[in-house]
Amino acid sequence: MTDTTKTPLYIRMHSNDNVAIVVNDGGLAAGTVFPDGLTLVDAVPQGHKVALADLAEGDPVLRYNVTIGFAARALSRGSWVSEATLRMPGARELDGLPIATRKAPVMEPLEGYTFEGYRNADGSVGTRNILAITTTVQCVSGVVEHAVKRIKDELLKKYPNVDDVVGLEHTYGCGVAIEAPGAEIPIRTLHNISRNPNFGGQAMVVSLGCEKLQPARLFPKGSIPIASGGDPSTVCLQDEAHVGFNSMIDSIMRTAEVHLAKLDARRRETCPASELVVGVQCGGSDAFSGVTANPAVGFATDLLVRAGATVMFSEVTEVRDGIDQLTARAANAEVADAMIREMAWYDAYLKRGGVDRSANTTPGNKKGGLSNIVEKAMGSIVKSGTAAITGVLSPGEKLKQKGLIYAATPASDFICGTLQLAAGMNLHVFTTGRGTPYGLAEVPVIKVATRNDLARRWHDLMDVNAGRIASGEASIEDVGWELFQLLLAVASGRKTWAEHWKLHNALTLFNPAPVT
Repeated sequence: MTDTTKTPLYIRMHSNDNVAIVVNDGGLAAGTVFPDGLTLVDAVPQGHKVALADLAEGDPVLRYNVTIGFAARALSRGSWVSEATLRMPGARELDGLPIATRKAPVMEPLEGYTFEGYRNADGSVGTRNILAITTTVQCVSGVVEHAVKRIKDELLKKYPNVDDVVGLEHTYGCGVAIEAPGAEIPIRTLHNISRNPNFGGQAMVVSLGCEKLQPARLFPKGSIPIASGGDPSTVCLQDEAHVGFNSMIDSIMRTAEVHLAKLDARRRETCPASELVVGVQCGGSDAFSGVTANPAVGFATDLLVRAGATVMFSEVTEVRDGIDQLTARAANAEVADAMIREMAWYDAYLKRGGVDRSANTTPGNKKGGLSNIVEKAMGSIVKSGTAAITGVLSPGEKLKQKGLIYAATPASDFICGTLQLAAGMNLHVFTTGRGTPYGLAEVPVIKVATRNDLARRWHDLMDVNAGRIASGEASIEDVGWELFQLLLAVASGRKTWAEHWKLHNALTLFNPAPVT
């Protein structure tokens, strides 16, 4: 074990890099001498970059063997290389990219790993047994929230095999241009979330009555397989039969009890690891994200793919600067072309809003050592591991195949998680360096800390400490296997810290269409 409080340490990601990041908690003072003789010219905070060589103005600054920027002024060896001393490079053009040129490494199948899950009539498998109540419009959210509380207090104890009751509340449904280009995204997102494997094929809807997103539009006839229950049960608050508030609540509770009885009959059974559908995401990222947590997730991603499971990585602006790496890893030209289309669509979307990809990085990202979106993207991509990318999803679409999938989503934690839910994930992995209490009510969220200090301070919020990689206490492989085993345990019912504390973020539908 390395004592990072005493020995000055830095991490260089590639032998060609001319910068490295400071490992030590609290950073290091000017004049600090590293074991190799490098002396700091400036005080450098933890996770921030130090120049390993003299840099002239305009010289490329390399991290991950990628140009993350150009020196804005001359910097001597040992200087702090920060956002203020870098000029960000332009975005990679979307033409002339390598298409399916990188042969994926041969990975032996990983057999014999199982979990205890809930099999559904449509062939999917849930990791939780949840009654979800879909809402067609935000207007009914208060009523549904009240009803869900009463269902939990009065009914849930009668159905011990049901894990939870969740209202799928959102801010969409009316006051929107529902026929406009882009409006199909939030509609199909909500439709597909309602069919998430963790809900057991039980579809229940609460509608107001006058909204633009009518239940029949959200669930067209025949859109839910008969094997999964057929048409959804619908409670419309404006029905004349409802006289007074309690009448509405009673109606929701009666309908919910029918579904609770069906869900309560379900039992966990042994399922192969190939039935896992894992969404991976990062938020509150820092310079350690691409050093510890994300590489460990990438290792676990490879293990999951070897086991026949499905893994989704996302966040358009956080892979945009590495698009050449992704198109090279595409299984074929069709997959590469689909990724390029998603990048181009999002470029146009940002342009309409008068911004570009540089709007992604947050004050916390920068405080944690990430100078710009290029550097952030290089650390984000490694969550995807090394397997070939076999499919691409547009926002709100549902998975139709296994393997490593690129699910195009905004980088917003809440929107990305919502869209991965719609795709059909039954487990979520979320890495963080700055720290966030993020969680989802609909699916277990496993949180991975990038630094020892975060894991220490947030000991009852982080499920895995990948900071041990930076301090030399564990390898990427060690933490990757630990995460893989934890995924199987959580899929079988073990609670995450977010579930323990019932920390749940609201669903956030991605709506690129106008609001009227």
